[in-house]
Amino acid sequence: MANLIQQAPMGGMAPVSHGTVSLSEAPAVPITWVAPYRGNAAAVSDALNAEAGVGLPDPNTVVTAGQVRAVWFGPGQALILGAGVTPKGAAHADQSDAWAWFVLEGAGAKDVLARLTPVDLRDAVFPVGGASRTLLFHMTTTLMRVSKDRYEILVFRSMAATAVHDLETAMRRVAARG
Repeated sequence: MANLIQQAPMGGMAPVSHGTVSLSEAPAVPITWVAPYRGNAAAVSDALNAEAGVGLPDPNTVVTAGQVRAVWFGPGQALILGAGVTPKGAAHADQSDAWAWFVLEGAGAKDVLARLTPVDLRDAVFPVGGASRTLLFHMTTTLMRVSKDRYEILVFRSMAATAVHDLETAMRRVAARG
């Protein structure tokens, strides 16, 4: 009988650094998808606040409390990172094994992402605390801006190797231009 071996989504492909930018894997935490039933958004937000310390985020934002985040995930949806939640009045599903979660940081991180995503990354348009469901090259992604030079990226776990390849290629090109 074969034994299963637990492996991180990036499977040893990180950390990677080129120039002033580094790519690493975020620590494994519970990830829960939440979608309030029609008319229940306020009650679900209150329940999430009581259970995890974060309510439902406004569109294109991240709400943070300690190590827990609520990330806008599309109309009427959120991902709760860092806490397994089961709010009444909402559809919810454990997504912990479905996602690869990357940290891209450094002075050139915005330049790296500008090569891969159509999101307007200017500070006035995508500020710290911003979130976007978008593309990373050809992959669906959730992009979060955590600080001035730190972005966090969620891609489907099955696309982790492709995301690392695309990000590392962009990192090399940004580093090469000096």
